[in-house]
Amino acid sequence: MQIGYKLFLEGFGPKDLIEQAILAEDAGFDFIEISDHFHPWLDNQGHSSFAWTVLGAIAAKTARIGMATGVTCPSIRYHPAIIAQAAATLQLVSDGRFTLGIGAGERLNEHVVGRGFPSVRQRHEMLREALEIIRLLWSGGYQSYDGKHLQLEDARVFDLPETLPAIAVACSGPESVRIAAELGSGMFATTPDAELVRNYQDLGGTGPRYCEIPLAWAEDEDQAAQAALETSRWAVTGWKVMSELPNPVNFAAATTTVTHQDIKTAFACGPDPQRHLQMAQRYVDAGFDRLVLLNAGPDPAGFTEFFRDQLSKPLRAQTVE
Repeated sequence: MQIGYKLFLEGFGPKDLIEQAILAEDAGFDFIEISDHFHPWLDNQGHSSFAWTVLGAIAAKTARIGMATGVTCPSIRYHPAIIAQAAATLQLVSDGRFTLGIGAGERLNEHVVGRGFPSVRQRHEMLREALEIIRLLWSGGYQSYDGKHLQLEDARVFDLPETLPAIAVACSGPESVRIAAELGSGMFATTPDAELVRNYQDLGGTGPRYCEIPLAWAEDEDQAAQAALETSRWAVTGWKVMSELPNPVNFAAATTTVTHQDIKTAFACGPDPQRHLQMAQRYVDAGFDRLVLLNAGPDPAGFTEFFRDQLSKPLRAQTVE
Protein backbone atom coordinates (compact mmCIF):
# COMPACT_ATOMS: atom_id res chain seq x y z
CA MET A 1 0.00 0.00 0.00
CA GLN A 2 1.26 3.46 -0.95
CA ILE A 3 -0.41 6.79 -0.21
CA GLY A 4 -0.26 9.72 -2.61
CA TYR A 5 -1.12 13.41 -2.40
CA LYS A 6 -3.05 15.02 -5.26
CA LEU A 7 -1.71 18.32 -6.57
CA PHE A 8 -4.56 20.37 -8.07
CA LEU A 9 -2.89 22.06 -11.02
CA GLU A 10 -6.20 23.85 -11.63
CA GLY A 11 -6.51 25.24 -8.11
CA PHE A 12 -3.06 26.57 -7.24
CA GLY A 13 -0.22 28.43 -8.91
CA PRO A 14 3.02 26.61 -9.78
CA LYS A 15 5.02 27.83 -6.77
CA ASP A 16 2.23 26.79 -4.41
CA LEU A 17 2.18 23.33 -5.99
CA ILE A 18 5.92 22.94 -5.50
CA GLU A 19 5.58 23.96 -1.85
CA GLN A 20 2.72 21.49 -1.37
CA ALA A 21 4.90 18.70 -2.77
CA ILE A 22 7.66 19.57 -0.30
CA LEU A 23 5.14 19.53 2.56
CA ALA A 24 3.78 16.19 1.32
CA GLU A 25 7.25 14.67 1.38
CA ASP A 26 7.82 16.00 4.91
CA ALA A 27 4.44 14.58 6.03
CA GLY A 28 5.35 11.08 4.85
CA PHE A 29 3.37 10.72 1.64
CA ASP A 30 4.87 8.15 -0.74
CA PHE A 31 4.18 10.08 -3.93
CA ILE A 32 2.48 13.11 -5.41
CA GLU A 33 0.16 12.94 -8.38
CA ILE A 34 -0.43 16.04 -10.50
CA SER A 35 -3.18 16.75 -13.01
CA ASP A 36 -2.08 17.83 -16.50
CA HIS A 37 -4.57 20.45 -17.70
CA PHE A 38 -4.66 23.34 -20.13
CA HIS A 39 -7.86 24.76 -18.54
CA PRO A 40 -9.23 24.56 -15.01
CA TRP A 41 -12.56 22.80 -14.50
CA LEU A 42 -14.10 26.05 -13.23
CA ASP A 43 -12.97 29.63 -13.78
CA ASN A 44 -12.94 30.32 -10.05
CA GLN A 45 -10.22 27.70 -9.59
CA GLY A 46 -8.10 30.25 -11.40
CA HIS A 47 -4.99 28.30 -12.45
CA SER A 48 -3.58 25.86 -14.98
CA SER A 49 0.20 25.97 -15.24
CA PHE A 50 2.37 23.56 -17.25
CA ALA A 51 2.57 20.31 -15.31
CA TRP A 52 5.93 19.20 -16.69
CA THR A 53 7.70 22.38 -15.57
CA VAL A 54 6.23 21.99 -12.10
CA LEU A 55 7.30 18.33 -11.96
CA GLY A 56 10.87 19.22 -12.90
CA ALA A 57 11.02 21.76 -10.08
CA ILE A 58 9.55 19.25 -7.63
CA ALA A 59 12.18 16.71 -8.66
CA ALA A 60 14.90 19.27 -7.92
CA LYS A 61 13.48 20.33 -4.55
CA THR A 62 12.62 16.90 -3.10
CA ALA A 63 14.69 13.83 -2.37
CA ARG A 64 12.41 10.86 -1.74
CA ILE A 65 8.82 11.35 -2.82
CA GLY A 66 7.58 9.71 -6.01
CA MET A 67 5.85 11.64 -8.77
CA ALA A 68 3.09 10.75 -11.22
CA THR A 69 0.94 12.47 -13.81
CA GLY A 70 -2.74 11.95 -13.12
CA VAL A 71 -3.22 11.88 -16.06
CA THR A 72 -1.63 13.06 -19.31
CA CYS A 73 -3.27 12.57 -22.70
CA PRO A 74 -0.43 11.66 -25.10
CA SER A 75 -2.35 11.74 -28.35
CA ILE A 76 -4.07 15.07 -29.12
CA ARG A 77 -2.67 18.17 -27.35
CA TYR A 78 0.67 16.36 -27.12
CA HIS A 79 2.25 13.97 -29.59
CA PRO A 80 3.41 10.75 -27.90
CA ALA A 81 6.99 11.41 -29.00
CA ILE A 82 7.00 14.54 -26.83
CA ILE A 83 5.61 12.61 -23.85
CA ALA A 84 8.16 9.82 -24.36
CA GLN A 85 10.95 12.42 -24.26
CA ALA A 86 9.48 14.35 -21.32
CA ALA A 87 8.86 11.26 -19.20
CA ALA A 88 12.34 9.86 -19.88
CA THR A 89 13.93 13.18 -18.92
CA LEU A 90 11.89 13.45 -15.72
CA GLN A 91 12.83 9.90 -14.78
CA LEU A 92 16.50 10.88 -15.12
CA VAL A 93 16.35 14.15 -13.17
CA SER A 94 14.24 12.56 -10.40
CA ASP A 95 16.57 9.57 -10.03
CA GLY A 96 13.88 7.09 -10.99
CA ARG A 97 10.92 8.48 -9.05
CA PHE A 98 8.46 9.07 -11.91
CA THR A 99 5.34 7.20 -13.04
CA LEU A 100 3.68 8.21 -16.30
CA GLY A 101 -0.07 8.24 -15.82
CA ILE A 102 -1.84 8.51 -19.18
CA GLY A 103 -5.39 8.48 -20.47
CA ALA A 104 -7.59 9.14 -23.49
CA GLY A 105 -8.13 12.80 -22.59
CA GLU A 106 -10.87 15.34 -21.89
CA ARG A 107 -12.32 17.81 -24.37
CA LEU A 108 -11.69 20.56 -21.79
CA ASN A 109 -7.95 20.37 -22.45
CA GLU A 110 -7.52 18.68 -25.80
CA HIS A 111 -9.74 20.77 -28.09
CA VAL A 112 -7.46 23.80 -27.69
CA VAL A 113 -5.08 22.74 -30.48
CA GLY A 114 -7.88 22.79 -33.05
CA ARG A 115 -7.88 19.10 -33.97
CA GLY A 116 -11.37 18.47 -32.64
CA PHE A 117 -12.19 15.84 -30.06
CA PRO A 118 -12.65 12.32 -31.40
CA SER A 119 -15.22 9.73 -30.36
CA VAL A 120 -14.48 7.43 -27.43
CA ARG A 121 -13.65 4.59 -29.83
CA GLN A 122 -11.20 6.75 -31.75
CA ARG A 123 -9.64 8.08 -28.55
CA HIS A 124 -8.95 4.55 -27.40
CA GLU A 125 -7.43 3.69 -30.77
CA MET A 126 -5.22 6.76 -30.46
CA LEU A 127 -4.26 5.88 -26.89
CA ARG A 128 -3.18 2.41 -27.99
CA GLU A 129 -1.09 3.87 -30.82
CA ALA A 130 0.42 6.46 -28.48
CA LEU A 131 1.50 3.76 -26.05
CA GLU A 132 3.03 1.76 -28.87
CA ILE A 133 4.99 4.83 -29.99
CA ILE A 134 6.21 5.60 -26.46
CA ARG A 135 7.31 2.00 -25.93
CA LEU A 136 9.00 2.01 -29.34
CA LEU A 137 10.97 5.17 -28.59
CA TRP A 138 11.95 3.86 -25.17
CA SER A 139 13.47 0.79 -26.83
CA GLY A 140 16.23 3.02 -28.20
CA GLY A 141 17.50 4.00 -31.62
CA TYR A 142 15.75 5.79 -34.47
CA GLN A 143 12.16 4.72 -34.86
CA SER A 144 9.25 5.27 -37.25
CA TYR A 145 5.58 4.35 -36.90
CA ASP A 146 2.66 4.54 -39.30
CA GLY A 147 -0.64 4.18 -37.47
CA LYS A 148 -4.25 4.86 -38.33
CA HIS A 149 -4.20 8.10 -36.32
CA LEU A 150 -0.59 8.81 -35.32
CA GLN A 151 2.71 8.80 -37.16
CA LEU A 152 6.36 8.95 -36.17
CA GLU A 153 9.26 9.62 -38.53
CA ASP A 154 12.93 8.94 -37.79
CA ALA A 155 12.70 9.89 -34.13
CA ARG A 156 15.04 8.99 -31.30
CA VAL A 157 15.01 9.80 -27.58
CA PHE A 158 18.72 10.18 -26.83
CA ASP A 159 18.54 10.47 -23.04
CA LEU A 160 16.95 7.25 -21.79
CA PRO A 161 17.04 6.18 -18.13
CA GLU A 162 18.37 2.76 -17.20
CA THR A 163 15.03 2.02 -15.51
CA LEU A 164 12.12 3.28 -17.61
CA PRO A 165 9.10 4.95 -15.96
CA ALA A 166 6.13 2.78 -15.09
CA ILE A 167 3.02 3.59 -17.13
CA ALA A 168 -0.36 3.68 -15.36
CA VAL A 169 -3.25 3.76 -17.83
CA ALA A 170 -6.52 5.46 -16.89
CA CYS A 171 -9.38 2.93 -16.94
CA SER A 172 -13.10 3.61 -17.18
CA GLY A 173 -14.41 0.60 -19.09
CA PRO A 174 -13.51 -2.64 -20.90
CA GLU A 175 -11.42 -1.19 -23.73
CA SER A 176 -9.25 1.07 -21.56
CA VAL A 177 -8.75 -1.81 -19.11
CA ARG A 178 -7.58 -3.99 -21.98
CA ILE A 179 -5.13 -1.32 -23.10
CA ALA A 180 -3.82 -1.00 -19.53
CA ALA A 181 -3.31 -4.76 -19.20
CA GLU A 182 -1.65 -5.13 -22.60
CA LEU A 183 0.48 -2.00 -22.90
CA GLY A 184 0.69 -0.42 -19.45
CA SER A 185 2.45 -1.40 -16.26
CA GLY A 186 -0.34 -0.26 -13.93
CA MET A 187 -3.89 1.08 -13.94
CA PHE A 188 -5.48 4.33 -12.79
CA ALA A 189 -9.11 5.01 -11.86
CA THR A 190 -11.28 7.59 -10.13
CA THR A 191 -14.08 5.39 -8.73
CA PRO A 192 -13.98 2.42 -6.31
CA ASP A 193 -14.99 -0.03 -9.03
CA ALA A 194 -13.93 -3.56 -8.11
CA GLU A 195 -14.97 -4.82 -11.54
CA LEU A 196 -12.34 -2.63 -13.21
CA VAL A 197 -9.67 -4.16 -10.99
CA ARG A 198 -10.91 -7.71 -11.58
CA ASN A 199 -11.02 -7.20 -15.33
CA TYR A 200 -7.53 -5.72 -15.32
CA GLN A 201 -6.16 -8.70 -13.42
CA ASP A 202 -8.14 -11.25 -15.48
CA LEU A 203 -6.54 -9.79 -18.62
CA GLY A 204 -3.08 -10.28 -17.14
CA GLY A 205 -2.50 -6.89 -15.54
CA THR A 206 -0.16 -7.22 -12.58
CA GLY A 207 0.96 -3.65 -11.91
CA PRO A 208 0.00 -1.13 -9.23
CA ARG A 209 -3.59 0.08 -9.12
CA TYR A 210 -4.05 3.82 -8.55
CA CYS A 211 -7.30 5.49 -7.50
CA GLU A 212 -8.22 8.99 -6.28
CA ILE A 213 -10.15 9.31 -3.00
CA PRO A 214 -12.37 12.43 -2.66
CA LEU A 215 -11.77 14.17 0.68
CA ALA A 216 -12.30 17.70 1.98
CA TRP A 217 -10.49 18.51 5.20
CA ALA A 218 -11.16 21.52 7.41
CA GLU A 219 -11.64 22.03 11.13
CA ASP A 220 -15.38 22.38 10.45
CA GLU A 221 -17.42 19.94 8.32
CA ASP A 222 -19.57 22.62 6.69
CA GLN A 223 -16.52 24.73 5.89
CA ALA A 224 -14.90 21.74 4.20
CA ALA A 225 -18.03 20.96 2.19
CA GLN A 226 -18.45 24.57 1.12
CA ALA A 227 -14.88 24.73 -0.18
CA ALA A 228 -15.42 21.54 -2.17
CA LEU A 229 -18.72 22.86 -3.53
CA GLU A 230 -17.10 26.07 -4.75
CA THR A 231 -14.11 24.53 -6.51
CA SER A 232 -14.68 20.79 -6.98
CA ARG A 233 -18.37 20.23 -7.67
CA TRP A 234 -17.43 19.17 -11.21
CA ALA A 235 -16.19 15.90 -9.67
CA VAL A 236 -19.74 14.66 -8.99
CA THR A 237 -20.79 14.85 -12.65
CA GLY A 238 -19.24 11.52 -13.65
CA TRP A 239 -16.77 10.62 -16.35
CA LYS A 240 -19.17 10.84 -19.31
CA VAL A 241 -19.71 14.52 -18.48
CA MET A 242 -16.16 15.28 -17.35
CA SER A 243 -14.63 14.01 -20.58
CA GLU A 244 -16.98 15.81 -22.97
CA LEU A 245 -17.56 19.45 -21.93
CA PRO A 246 -15.31 21.99 -23.67
CA ASN A 247 -14.77 24.88 -21.24
CA PRO A 248 -15.00 25.91 -17.58
CA VAL A 249 -18.20 27.87 -18.29
CA ASN A 250 -19.86 24.64 -19.40
CA PHE A 251 -18.89 22.88 -16.17
CA ALA A 252 -20.24 25.84 -14.22
CA ALA A 253 -23.56 25.53 -16.05
CA ALA A 254 -23.67 21.75 -15.66
CA THR A 255 -23.17 21.91 -11.90
CA THR A 256 -25.64 24.62 -10.86
CA THR A 257 -27.86 22.02 -9.19
CA VAL A 258 -25.10 20.37 -7.14
CA THR A 259 -25.92 20.89 -3.46
CA HIS A 260 -24.05 21.02 -0.18
CA GLN A 261 -25.49 17.59 0.62
CA ASP A 262 -24.32 16.17 -2.72
CA ILE A 263 -20.79 17.19 -1.76
CA LYS A 264 -21.08 15.60 1.68
CA THR A 265 -22.20 12.38 0.01
CA ALA A 266 -19.40 12.36 -2.55
CA PHE A 267 -16.56 13.63 -0.32
CA ALA A 268 -15.45 12.72 3.19
CA CYS A 269 -15.77 16.20 4.73
CA GLY A 270 -14.47 17.66 7.97
CA PRO A 271 -11.95 16.93 10.73
CA ASP A 272 -13.02 13.42 11.80
CA PRO A 273 -10.36 10.90 10.66
CA GLN A 274 -12.90 8.07 10.82
CA ARG A 275 -14.92 9.59 7.98
CA HIS A 276 -11.81 9.80 5.83
CA LEU A 277 -10.80 6.25 6.71
CA GLN A 278 -14.27 4.94 5.89
CA MET A 279 -14.13 6.60 2.48
CA ALA A 280 -10.66 5.16 1.84
CA GLN A 281 -11.78 1.67 2.84
CA ARG A 282 -14.18 1.58 -0.13
CA TYR A 283 -11.19 1.91 -2.45
CA VAL A 284 -9.09 -0.60 -0.56
CA ASP A 285 -11.95 -3.10 -0.70
CA ALA A 286 -12.22 -2.55 -4.46
CA GLY A 287 -8.61 -3.71 -4.80
CA PHE A 288 -6.61 -0.50 -5.19
CA ASP A 289 -3.13 -0.38 -3.66
CA ARG A 290 -2.09 3.18 -4.59
CA LEU A 291 -4.47 5.54 -2.78
CA VAL A 292 -4.34 9.17 -3.95
CA LEU A 293 -5.82 11.56 -1.38
CA LEU A 294 -7.66 14.30 -3.27
CA ASN A 295 -8.24 17.08 -0.74
CA ALA A 296 -10.80 19.65 -1.87
CA GLY A 297 -10.71 21.48 1.46
CA PRO A 298 -9.49 25.06 1.87
CA ASP A 299 -6.19 24.46 3.72
CA PRO A 300 -3.57 22.24 2.00
CA ALA A 301 -0.96 22.74 4.72
CA GLY A 302 -3.48 21.85 7.42
CA PHE A 303 -4.43 18.73 5.50
CA THR A 304 -0.84 17.49 5.28
CA GLU A 305 -0.51 17.94 9.07
CA PHE A 306 -3.80 16.08 9.55
CA PHE A 307 -2.48 13.24 7.40
CA ARG A 308 0.81 13.06 9.27
CA ASP A 309 -0.70 13.18 12.76
CA GLN A 310 -4.03 11.37 12.45
CA LEU A 311 -4.48 9.61 9.13
CA SER A 312 -1.22 8.07 7.95
CA LYS A 313 -0.83 5.20 10.41
CA PRO A 314 -4.44 3.92 10.44
CA LEU A 315 -4.76 4.41 6.68
CA ARG A 316 -1.70 2.26 6.02
CA ALA A 317 -3.14 -0.41 8.32
CA GLN A 318 -6.33 -0.78 6.26
CA THR A 319 -6.78 -4.12 4.52
CA VAL A 320 -9.36 -5.58 2.17
CA GLU A 321 -12.29 -7.00 4.10
